[in-house]
Amino acid sequence: MTASNANPLSLTIATRESQLALWQARHVQALLQARGHVVRLLGMTTRGDQILDRALSKVGGKGLFIKELEVALEEGRADLAVHSLKDVPMQLPPGFALACVMAREDPRDAFVSPRHASLQELPPGAVVGTSSLRRQVLLHALRPDLRIEPLRGNVNTRLRKLDEGQYAAIVLAAAGLKRLGLAGRIRATFEPAEMLPAAGQGALAIEVRSERSDVLAALAPLADERTWLAVTAERAVSRAMGGSCSMPLAAHAQWQGAVLQLQAAWGAVQGGQPLVRAGGSASATTLAQADALGLAVAAQLQARGAVAERDA
Repeated sequence: MTASNANPLSLTIATRESQLALWQARHVQALLQARGHVVRLLGMTTRGDQILDRALSKVGGKGLFIKELEVALEEGRADLAVHSLKDVPMQLPPGFALACVMAREDPRDAFVSPRHASLQELPPGAVVGTSSLRRQVLLHALRPDLRIEPLRGNVNTRLRKLDEGQYAAIVLAAAGLKRLGLAGRIRATFEPAEMLPAAGQGALAIEVRSERSDVLAALAPLADERTWLAVTAERAVSRAMGGSCSMPLAAHAQWQGAVLQLQAAWGAVQGGQPLVRAGGSASATTLAQADALGLAVAAQLQARGAVAERDA
């Protein structure tokens, strides 16, 4: 049955034009249309899509993927923007808000290789592709003998580079592969205990102008409360630690019944410093409580030797 809406809106979604971004935008479009709204897409190319020869951590971070979309919101050309939450900066600009966080896909990292079934099966010195500093540090902790090389581009570009033989294996977010119907490329998934995901990984978030109460109301039914609480705790860790992709930081929260359990890890890219881990739990029922849990775990990290970006 199609849900009806007493006040249907005509909405425009700003989206990047990569295959995955368009899937995400069309997913939200379908959910809103099922509630009676009229929805169109506004495709855009961002600086993050254009700069492919340098690591994001060296050219402005993952915020490069959303700045142009925020301009479209600010100018009134779009009413909402759909993001992979792990690409959203920890602090939004004044006047912007996350209207909702949707139910999470698989938050784990995926091992992808045409010839090897798992990370453990890679030969010594094998080349693994990823540009994520978090993945680099965690991979090095698991297999210090491997060569970790940069890997940029959309999902299909990364898979093409793998298939051309530039890498023995690559590591990608399982959620993106599954959303694109490419789950068959996954040879193994890393459990959080061995490779802790990034804050917000696997979750979609919708950004709006904070004064758009009509859009906020229209998006409220799309929110998933438990996912929103979990990612709020994760993002609080990142925010407290400096909150940029230039830091090898992982944070992942899972529900055990009514208790939210949060784990975090920090590592140094150079210098051989061992991983610093911390964790905590709380019966979080509000975003403020989830945020407080994240701040407490971040304080643990720093007490155990992790260095916040502002202190580095």
